[in-house]
Amino acid sequence: MSVEQAPVQRADFDQVMVPNYAPAAFIPVRGAGSRVWDQAGRELIDFAGGIAVNVLGHAHPALVGALTEQANTLWHVSNVFTNEPALRLAKKLVDSTFAERVFFCNSGAEANEAAFKLARRVAFDRFGEEKYEIIAALNSFHGRTLFTVNVGGQSKYSDGFGPKITGITHVPFNDLDALKAAISDKTCAVVLEPIQGEGGVLPAELSYLQGARDLCNQHDALLVFDEVQTGMGRTGHLFAYQYYGVTPDILTSAKSLGGGFPIAAMLTTEALAKHLVVGTHGTTYGGNPLACAVGNAVIDVVNTPEVLNGVKARHNQFKTRLEAIGQQYGVFTEVRGMGLLIGCVLSDTWKGKAKDIFNACEKENLMILQAGPDVVRFAPSLVVEEADIEEGLNRFERAVKTLTQV
Repeated sequence: MSVEQAPVQRADFDQVMVPNYAPAAFIPVRGAGSRVWDQAGRELIDFAGGIAVNVLGHAHPALVGALTEQANTLWHVSNVFTNEPALRLAKKLVDSTFAERVFFCNSGAEANEAAFKLARRVAFDRFGEEKYEIIAALNSFHGRTLFTVNVGGQSKYSDGFGPKITGITHVPFNDLDALKAAISDKTCAVVLEPIQGEGGVLPAELSYLQGARDLCNQHDALLVFDEVQTGMGRTGHLFAYQYYGVTPDILTSAKSLGGGFPIAAMLTTEALAKHLVVGTHGTTYGGNPLACAVGNAVIDVVNTPEVLNGVKARHNQFKTRLEAIGQQYGVFTEVRGMGLLIGCVLSDTWKGKAKDIFNACEKENLMILQAGPDVVRFAPSLVVEEADIEEGLNRFERAVKTLTQV
């Protein structure tokens, strides 16, 4: 028997929610594939993907089936016990990557928190308490916990929350000389995103990641790759490190790992993992059967030649059309990124106006993203249909055209 639900509207947000978000004026209520419908029945095309989360779009039958089946058997048992979906998913991640051990948690911030704690614990055990410094990149983003927000290289997110966590240094991204100057035998970890996501969809140069790997080896520091946004097929490879051919010591994954269901993972080697002995770290919900059942379905679909090669083909469809729009209307100067994580860098006259483009797209029934004020970001489903790409980019062009005619 279903209970009648009280009606809600966007205005209710301002009455009951903490005001740390400024959501759009409409409320999505249903999704199918790369289409979303709001309360009024309006249909939108989704090129935002829940910020690179909805890796297989909305209501994908494999994910709905996995979640429904698991929901009818076992929801939660805690980590006092293990469970079958968690073990299956861990094995798939180990079989598909450099990793030998997996730690499950619930969000990218938690995965990074675990990674940074592991790096410090390994250094403490092996070299003593003086080796705890972490080097990260300016404009990086690693989460919102106090530790991860301080490792992230954007002070606007870390200011105003009391004393900052010490031992963290930030250097310019893609600047190997700056990294070389900063690293020392006190460094326990270098933390990098293979593609800076929130920082503007900025890919790392191969020589930079190779150089970072060499410097970490020389200084007994761990190389940590934050693949929260780039992982699970987003770049056309299961993880971006596989494209670059540079292997980290620790890798973090979240967002697309659950296709919309909260789950995250820290991947590492057996030799490093043994430093987190029983009781040193934990999570109540991490690795719960519901999340892991969905994660299994995600990796089974995504980690196939059909889907991964399809990402590369879709990238070309996006890039060709976006570059043409950029040239015709002079709104952006560069289309960058890999796979289906794409950023359009706004031209000088449009700098700071990514939100205006976001709003114009919404009026044309298109959902997109920003990556800062100067970059328009696309992170659609990896299986978005070609017809949806074409129609969505038609809507995007109409939005741009409207703006440029004002």
